[in-house]
Amino acid sequence: MTTTTAPLPTRVEHLVVGAGFAGLGTAIKLDEAGRRDFLVVDRGHDVGGTWRDNTYPGAACDVPSQLYSFSFAPNPAWSRSFSPQPEIQAYLQRVAERSGVLDRFSFATSVEAAAWDEAEQAWRVTVHRDGADHEVLARFLVTGSGGLSEPKMPDIEGIDSFAGRVFHSARWDHDADLAGKRVAVIGTGASAIQIVPELQKVAGRLDVYQRTAPWVMPRHDRPYLGVEKLGFRLVPGLQKLYRTAIYWGRESYVPGFTLDKRIIAPAQKLALKNIEKGITDPELRAKVTPTFDMGCKRILISNTYYPALAADNCELVTDRIARITPTGIVTEDGTEREVDVLVVATGFFTTDQPIAHHITGREGRTLAEVWDQRGMAAYKGTTIHGFPNLFQIVGPNVGLGHSSMVFMIESQIAYVLDALQTVDEHAYGSVEPKQSAQDAWNDDLHRRMRRTVWSTGGCASWYLDAHGRNTTLWPRTTFTFRRLLSRFDVEAYDVTARRSATTGQTLGQVHTTPQTQEVSA
Repeated sequence: MTTTTAPLPTRVEHLVVGAGFAGLGTAIKLDEAGRRDFLVVDRGHDVGGTWRDNTYPGAACDVPSQLYSFSFAPNPAWSRSFSPQPEIQAYLQRVAERSGVLDRFSFATSVEAAAWDEAEQAWRVTVHRDGADHEVLARFLVTGSGGLSEPKMPDIEGIDSFAGRVFHSARWDHDADLAGKRVAVIGTGASAIQIVPELQKVAGRLDVYQRTAPWVMPRHDRPYLGVEKLGFRLVPGLQKLYRTAIYWGRESYVPGFTLDKRIIAPAQKLALKNIEKGITDPELRAKVTPTFDMGCKRILISNTYYPALAADNCELVTDRIARITPTGIVTEDGTEREVDVLVVATGFFTTDQPIAHHITGREGRTLAEVWDQRGMAAYKGTTIHGFPNLFQIVGPNVGLGHSSMVFMIESQIAYVLDALQTVDEHAYGSVEPKQSAQDAWNDDLHRRMRRTVWSTGGCASWYLDAHGRNTTLWPRTTFTFRRLLSRFDVEAYDVTARRSATTGQTLGQVHTTPQTQEVSA
């Protein structure tokens, strides 16, 4: 896809960061609402976000295809029940082209800094493009850069000394010749279990370094029949029926995660049978059998991972890595395994959002500095006290472990659009959540989190931050999240009147109503 890069304005009403599902969806809905004065910036060269960047062999979605699209842009052309990465990227490209918003996208553009200017009631955003910095004054700042945008390299002694090729799964080196080579994969998370079966087919020897064995369910994937795809295109409501049935099936997982982990015991038995089916060696079976409750870490799906580990040219290494040398990896038992290519599949900075280090709020502190004290926190996962007119799509505690993030993204976009409409109707200059409202929201959220399997399941996961708090996942149903964000509740916000840019006088009057907050079950 050939993309255009919009001219950089000096002023814009809405500046959106990121061109994945969140940023693209926001742009489309802004345009539909008649709010056409916006700019979307992305450091990449195309739309897609995560699905543009993660091009490793075997990359595919763990969420059924019918759920993994915008509700306003269904895709009748999915080839399979679980979509491979190229199809998702192609889908996002088509949606972007057809929506007519790409003329306001600036690619190869990174956000260097964004600071709230109280006098202007706007964000001063410094972006870098074409080798130079540019300042854009934006009345509203919407971040859609997500938690899976910045790869996390492991802190292992000597990794910089490795003489062979080394790359992260999210920055795949397609020029690397892996055929017949000695390849090592560090990590056994969602990306790794898709990569390992593909590498096992071509590598001369494959070493997989596992710190913690994940739960892996069978992947009930299949190609769609021709008659199904024809029905999706021609039969009104058929694709929506598929989508609705899958959605409610996924929501049935929530009680097992959030109320009583015994509910997912049948799924755990199915995962154990997946091990038995894929591996015959008792010693290897023991190594891949998790020691924590299912759901505590992300549940993975694969039919090919266990057979790949059991192959003659593959070794699962469970001894902790001591250091990396120029020619290989040394484990704590003293064994050194020589390696030609090192693939790092160690995830992303999920509890320390990179964008937070670049945003400075009303009190002169960056968002990262504010969050460093108690962990990531927002009001309804979208707005943050001390950061006026800032909206985060996929902010703190919006992530899911069972269903489609696109549903959550659309819920947040609707909330943001209602906020913007409210601001216009009342001539507000800025809105930010009251500290009391934000605290009440997060206190209730973390009270609920204490009984979830993510907190009680006996594992250490990337869901938890340095304080041991789960600041990534949503501990309720997705339809509850949508209901709670169904309207912009201005009563929970501190607001200021809009000032004239030329005279400094206020425009209109500020009206607020007593704060109400839903925190009950």
